[in-house]
This record gives sequence, C-alpha cells and structure tokens, in this order.
Amino acid sequence: MADNNTDDFTTREALFYHETIRPGKIEIIASKPVTTQRDLSLAYSPGVAAPVEAIAADPKNAARYTARSNLVAVISNGTAILGLGNLGALASKPVMEGKAVLFKRFADVDSIDLELATEDPQAFIDAVALMEPSFGGINLEDIKAPECFIIEQALRERMNIPVMHDDQHGTAIIAAAGLINAVHLTGRDLKDVRMVVNGAGASAIACTALIKAMGVPHDNVIMCDRSGPIYRGREDGMDQWKSAHAVDTEARSLEEALVGADIFLGLSAAGALKPEWVRKMADQPIIFAMANPTPEIMPDLAQEVRPDAIIATGRSDFPNQVNNVLGFPFIFRGALDVQATTINEEMKIAAAEAIAELARERVPEEVAAAYGKNHQFGRDYIIPAPFDPRLIERVSSAVARAAMDSGVALQPIEDFEQYTLALKARLNPTTSVLTQVYEEAKKNPKRVVFAEAEEDVVLRAAIQFRDFGYGTPILVGRTDKVREKLVELAVSDPDSFEIQNSADSDLIEPMNDYLYKRLQRRGYTERDVRRMVNQERNVFASLLVALGHGDAMITGLTRPFAQTAKEVNLVLDPKPGAVPFGIHMMVGKNYTVFLADTTINERPTAAELAHIATETAAVARRMGHNPRVAFLSYSTFGNPAGKWLENIRDAVAILDGQQPNFEYEGEMAPDAALNAKVMELYQFSRLSGPANVLVMPGLQSANLSAKLLRELAENATIGPMMVGMEKPVQIAPMTAIAPDVLTLAVLAAAGVVA
Repeated sequence: MADNNTDDFTTREALFYHETIRPGKIEIIASKPVTTQRDLSLAYSPGVAAPVEAIAADPKNAARYTARSNLVAVISNGTAILGLGNLGALASKPVMEGKAVLFKRFADVDSIDLELATEDPQAFIDAVALMEPSFGGINLEDIKAPECFIIEQALRERMNIPVMHDDQHGTAIIAAAGLINAVHLTGRDLKDVRMVVNGAGASAIACTALIKAMGVPHDNVIMCDRSGPIYRGREDGMDQWKSAHAVDTEARSLEEALVGADIFLGLSAAGALKPEWVRKMADQPIIFAMANPTPEIMPDLAQEVRPDAIIATGRSDFPNQVNNVLGFPFIFRGALDVQATTINEEMKIAAAEAIAELARERVPEEVAAAYGKNHQFGRDYIIPAPFDPRLIERVSSAVARAAMDSGVALQPIEDFEQYTLALKARLNPTTSVLTQVYEEAKKNPKRVVFAEAEEDVVLRAAIQFRDFGYGTPILVGRTDKVREKLVELAVSDPDSFEIQNSADSDLIEPMNDYLYKRLQRRGYTERDVRRMVNQERNVFASLLVALGHGDAMITGLTRPFAQTAKEVNLVLDPKPGAVPFGIHMMVGKNYTVFLADTTINERPTAAELAHIATETAAVARRMGHNPRVAFLSYSTFGNPAGKWLENIRDAVAILDGQQPNFEYEGEMAPDAALNAKVMELYQFSRLSGPANVLVMPGLQSANLSAKLLRELAENATIGPMMVGMEKPVQIAPMTAIAPDVLTLAVLAAAGVVA
C-alpha cells in the first residue's frame, strides 16, 4: 500500500463502509408480507405446495410463482479480479457483491454472488450448469483468459438461460456504440474503415468480434498483442482465439499497423500509444484508449498532435467514457423480461445501436436540468452519460425485441408501449441524478467550509470531499485538535488541509468590520460582534463564505437546526425576493417525494406557499423529476370544511395567475395526493399522477411528517436541504452520519438546492 494520505484513508474508509451497519453490501428481504400466521402458512407450508405442483406440471410457471425470472447469478473464481490479478475466489466476493448492487441499482435485477473455489474450467462449468433451475441468467465475472472463453462457450451450449461474461461483452457493446457514432460524425462507413486493436485479451477479442459482426470486414482489422501484429503464419504466442483474427499484413509493429488507420482500439496498457504514431493515422482518427486507470494515450496528448481526433477512454473525468454499466444491467433486464434462452449477437448489436441512438437524441428537460447542462451529440458526446435514466427503457426494450426477432424469447412482449412504461417505473431518477451531481462536482470543484471540523463525522466527510475530488474543504476548528483527529483518521499529511481557527486567523479584523457594519443598527455592540466572531463557529464559518473565502458551507451537527439557522442569518441574507425554507427528500426504490417547508416558516402566507411550491418544483426538476405539486391539508377540496384553508386556496390562485410549467393542485389530503385509487374519485384534479412535491400547510405538520417518515419508513432521507439563501448553506441534522454530510456538501457545492 502506498504511504500517502489518500490511499491510507481510502483503504480505511472502504473497509469501514463494508463492515458498518451489517457486513457486506447486499441482503435478502421478503417481497411478500410475513407478519401473521396466515402469511407464514402461505409463504411456506402448506401454501407453498400449490406453486410447487404448478411448476412441476409446467416449468414455465416458475416465472409466475418464483423470483427466478428476475434473478441473476454473478459468478467468479477470482482469477482476474479487477486489476489485482488472481487472488482467489473468496477475495473476489466484495467485487461480486458490488456487481449485484449495480444490477439492482440500475435495472432492478435481483442478483446473488457465487464464488467458486476452482481454477479447473471443467469443474467450474459443471458447477454452474447444475444451477440452471435457480437462476434466470448467469453473469460471469473476473475470470482470466483463455479459460473465460472456454467456460462461457460451454455454458452457453449447455444452459437454456442467458450467459454472458461481462468483462468481454460489456466493454464490446459500449465501445461498439461509441464507434457507431464516431464513424457517423466523421462521414465514414463501417464496411470501409481500417481498425487497429491493441490488446488480445478477453475484452479486446470480444470487441473485435462484435465490431466485425456489425460490418467491419475481417481483413480491415489488425489485432496486436505484446509481440506485435497477429498475422497469418505467426507462431509465437498464438492460440485459437488469437488465430481467428489473424490477417495478411506486412506490419510487424503497432507503429507500422497504425499508418493510415481510421480507428485505434486500445485494451492494453498505459502509454502504449505514442503521440508520433497518432500523427500517422488517417484524417479525423478515432481513438478509443480504454486502459484503466491510465489510458494508452492521454486525450490532451492525442489532441495536441491531432486536433481532429475523436477520443474515448474508460475514465469519467474525460468525455466519452466507455463504461460497462451502460450495458450489462439493461441487457440482462431485457433478456429476463422475455425469458431469453441466450444472449446472442443480435441482442448485443441491438444494445449497441440503442445506446448509440440515445446519444444522438435531444436530452429531455428534466434530464438536462438534473445534469446541469444540455448534452449535445458531437465529438465530445458520442456515448450517453452513464447515469442517463432513459437507458433502462431504451436498451432493455431493444434487447427484448432483438431476442424476440431472433427466436430466443420464450415469453414475447405483446405491448411494447406498456413495457416501456413499466421499465421507466422500475427506477427512481433521483438515484441517477445524485450520482451525476457527484460527477459534475468533480468537474467544477468548489471550496466548502465545514464549520464543525472537530467532529469525527464532519471531518470524515470533509476528507472524502477532498480525496474523491469534489473540491477543497476548509476546516473550522482548533488547529491542534483538528490535526490530531486527521491523524487518527489515517491522514498522514494533515498540514495539507486548510484549517481556519478563529483564535488566530488573519481574517478576524475584516470579519469584525463586516459584521459590525451589518449588525450595529440591530442592537449589537462592537464587543458583541468580536465575541461572536471569536467564539461562534457558525458565525465565523458564515463569514468565510460571505467574504469569499469559501463557496458554500455545511454545519448543523452540534446544535439544533433553529439555533444554527439563527447564527447563520446573522451573517447571510436570503436571496433577493426569496423565502428561505427547508426540503426533506424521501428516496424510495422507485420514487422520490419532496416535502417542504419542513424547517423554517411556522405559518407561511399564501404568497410564501406559492413561492415554496415553485422553488421545490425547480429542485425536483433538477433531480430528474417532472414535478407534480400537491398543497396538503386535512381537507380535500373543502371536505371537511375548516378555517385554515384560505391560505392554501389563495396559494393555488396565485399559481393560477403565474401559470408555472408544472402541475399543481390543492387543497388535498395526503391519500388524495398519493394514492391512485383515491385520486380516481376526483376526476377534475389537475394532477396526472401521484404527487411528488408535497407543500405542507405549516411547520408543525411538515416537521413532524418528515421526522416520522425518516424514523419509521425504510427509505433514504436526504435533508433538510436549505433553499433560498444568498450563499449555499446546508444545515445537517444532528444525527447525520458522514455520507449524509458529504451529500449535503456536494449538493451545496453543485448548486442543486441553492
């Protein structure tokens, strides 16, 4: 392990992450009620006999009565774990659990990891093949070449369910999608291009095979390994898989093979492609340098010698990332949904074409708002962003249709429009957007003030904020105490962090002057101001932001929200014309609900309610949702009558006059806003579906509801998120843990809830 703070801290945090709450990253939960004796009798004996007999009579019933049709096994023997090599089956388990998490996160596919303690291909094949009754699909992972070719081929022949080695075909599908668009942009045709592939491992061979299947002629592709081009007649270092791609060529080095080539496809090693070789490629060269973490050539070096190049890498910090997560979850989703017997070339090509087509489309308003910018098809956008929520519907539908057209679907889809809607409903766009916000924060890092840096939770979040590349943390606290805690948290160079201590800061005098001018007509003496600047960390931290030494601020763990907000308000004002308020975001598996105002305004006026609704709808849109606003009340459209309804009705009337670009309705009880069956009773309602923005009538009901849901529901809660201040300030709950603080810090830095 390298002796530096980032590696030491990342290792410690990664281990901490994997062991806290409960060991590992996955668990199994019941999908049906198991509360009463009746539930148990249906779930097991005697009720379980009925589906057993039905499946015995017709095996297709397994898809109706068990989880098999949505269950994928992620299987490895640990012979090629990421970039770590052959560390064995048991050591591969964290990676396989992680892959199971990705299946669930991106495509709502349930997944079980299985690690097999054998390096004998035949033993591996026999073990997996015997498990066919248990699973709807098999995802092979981290198996070294050439055994991975043997294993996958044998399992595809023996098993009547989809089998795919993602290390091979996942990369191939995404790379193929990017090449489709790069070729289109440069006015080429796949049947005419000349391609050089550097690397002859599992991924390289799979990429080459798929690209040839899509129309690139065999003789137009030169594959190179460590010994150079693979040509007909070559004997050293050859095997049957390499031989399948041998061609007649006079080239005996990568440099010679690249002369006049249209495409470089790299799945090899860092620095394998020299800038002077890129000069020798054809006009508008297409360079896919996919070695990780360092590509065969860095994009800036390639563009320095060939400004006309289109470049893709495997990294998220450069345009055009080739990322497997764009493919495998959705490929299995589509294959499972039609009960495909295999994943064939037609399905892979359909996935690649669907991904390529999505990159060429205009990004919808809510997606663009979530990403913070309009992605536009072009040289820097030939592959969709990995967290585009439209991927599940587009790619899965394309794969399912290809399975049907190629005759491998046992359960064809009859209504694709309905199927697309069902796919869309499987996922919560918030989860995609949050991931994208983190990625965007890396591209535009900010200076964030952590006001309570002596707290372990805050300091852990601040270190992650820096080490993960989201920006620069400014730590407020006693210098010696903060340094001591940094060392405790495995930071070997605590002096590399900026620590602001009010006891010795050279900013004290400007702060005193600024705050005294601000407060002298509000009953504060100069002595009062000096005491607050020196002793109140929230005041001191707010002044760092007010005076431009930080871009945003996070606090809240040591004092109640109201007290913290009062201290912040001594220094910072609301935005002009804004009403500050708080939002709790309740994140479920496939939905998000925004509650406002949960923190500040005790009895908001009609104008304030309308403002809160408009601003919360804007946050919802930035989080990937089409806002549907409900003004909540104990009364639904006047039933029962009451004396506290006029504010709500007047707020609705204000929005009627403003004609905002979101749906809204009220006054209404929560069930009338959220329950589709109850909503049917009110055909006149302007909401097209259940509300996702709930504007509460007052602080008491709002705060109670948010805290009850946080404690009782099994949903993730983000917030409260503070909206409407002149500078981005977030006040975390006193019970927050490090990931909560980090999320609020990133949201503040990114301006998502400013």
